[in-house]
Amino acid sequence: MAKKEKAYNFFNDVYDVVRLIPKGRATSYGAIATYLGTKMSARMVGWAMNAAHNDKTIPAHRVVNRNGQLTGRFHFKTPTTMQYRLEREGLKVKNDTIVDFSKIFWDPYLELE
Repeated sequence: MAKKEKAYNFFNDVYDVVRLIPKGRATSYGAIATYLGTKMSARMVGWAMNAAHNDKTIPAHRVVNRNGQLTGRFHFKTPTTMQYRLEREGLKVKNDTIVDFSKIFWDPYLELE
């Protein structure tokens, strides 16, 4: 009988990357997808984040859209939870967008290679 291969789990790969984002930094769905070699899968990264908001080991609040907008905020316990967590880490948020996103942007492709 042939040995079974372990199934690939994209969500777990996303979570592994998200756990590496340092406090006070944020990244985008697309940056994670690009790092994982699936550049066109930013939406799937978003689905992974939506499934992770109740897991305290995954800092899903640090993942936003490419413009720094808190597009996932409605998937948290309250619509302000994401902003609260980011501000607690020292980031500034105005109109549901991280202020100076380009300065705090964490690019896994550059940071992890």
